[in-house]
Amino acid sequence: MYERILIRYGEISTKGRNRKLFIKKLRENILEVLKDLGNIQINANRDRLHILLRDADADKVIERLKPVFGIQSFSPVVKVDKDIDAMKKAALELMKKTLKRNQTFKVSARRADKSFEYDTNEINYRLGSYILRNTEDLTVDVRNPDININVEVRKEGVYLSNEVIPGATGMPVGTSGKAMLMLSGGIDSPVAGYLTMKRGVDIEAVHFHSPPYTSERAKQKVMDLARKLSVFSGKVRLHIVPFTEIQTVIHGQVPENYTMTSTRRMMLRIADEIRIKNNGLAIVTGESLGQVASQTLESMFAINDITSTPILRPLIAHDKLEIIDIAQKIDTHDISILPYEDCCTIFTPPTPKTKPKKEKVEYYESFVDFDSLIQKAVEGTETLDLGAAEMKAFHDFEDLL
Repeated sequence: MYERILIRYGEISTKGRNRKLFIKKLRENILEVLKDLGNIQINANRDRLHILLRDADADKVIERLKPVFGIQSFSPVVKVDKDIDAMKKAALELMKKTLKRNQTFKVSARRADKSFEYDTNEINYRLGSYILRNTEDLTVDVRNPDININVEVRKEGVYLSNEVIPGATGMPVGTSGKAMLMLSGGIDSPVAGYLTMKRGVDIEAVHFHSPPYTSERAKQKVMDLARKLSVFSGKVRLHIVPFTEIQTVIHGQVPENYTMTSTRRMMLRIADEIRIKNNGLAIVTGESLGQVASQTLESMFAINDITSTPILRPLIAHDKLEIIDIAQKIDTHDISILPYEDCCTIFTPPTPKTKPKKEKVEYYESFVDFDSLIQKAVEGTETLDLGAAEMKAFHDFEDLL
């Protein structure tokens, strides 16, 4: 029934002369998530974007559009000929699709084609009265209706819509540069990736794998998390770093209560090397202030000293329950709690230092040639390009808006 979907921009509308760049990127991202659904065409202008569905399934397109950042809202649209009887029937069908008992409605016509025989008031009256005669428990409210049927008369035909579906808002992914997401198998880092992508950042994930201490199932778990994140951008690149040798050296050389600090410093160094190779501008972590020993301000200071690259921490002021809530809504929570440990959890010391001294950890590390170990790990990194294994609806996605 639907001929097209009308996309309304969010923050893109506030942009000036570079608005075209944001619209172009949004169009590319939409094409990426819809590419397997049929012969879809997208036409974009300064104020709106139109998806011509052709043979595509409208319901599937609607579900895939919901998580795409940069969309304020969108509406499925019916196109009919410039014939008042055809317009009446289409308006009634739209109304029946969404109608509930005891609702109010109005018809809002806009006549872009001034040659059409009926003016806007006549269109509103004729369509509104036809709907009233063919429905029950429905009244007119021109000020604050439950349902607003929009009718736009143009030279090529008439477009009707009555649903306004909330979009994911934010900025189109890829309009704010690229960053490396340090993706563990836990709850926090996928949420950090999601929030960073919402601000238009294109993320590439970096995961540290330590076989035989971490299993292939732990690796698969992280791949599944990356696929979940790809729902918001179409694809996510995942770098899997062999970390066993470095982790073993740390635990043999560094005092136990400083191993966590040193481990995080080496991870950050490797993530930074991968960032440089892939033209990234920042590193993203799932750290929340004070949540664990490595996330105190003193620990962050000692760990961060290893690089001058900006570290983005979108969860820094979130508590655990808030993070869990978002993880459940973006569908990563159930994967994150699978019982396959990553290298951070299996080597956690019983009493990690909560206020480590930078000078001490530098002294402990000075007895090892970490430069060559880091270079070896970077060279041995496995890189995968992952897309969503399934594009499922987010049952609570609108709560995130």
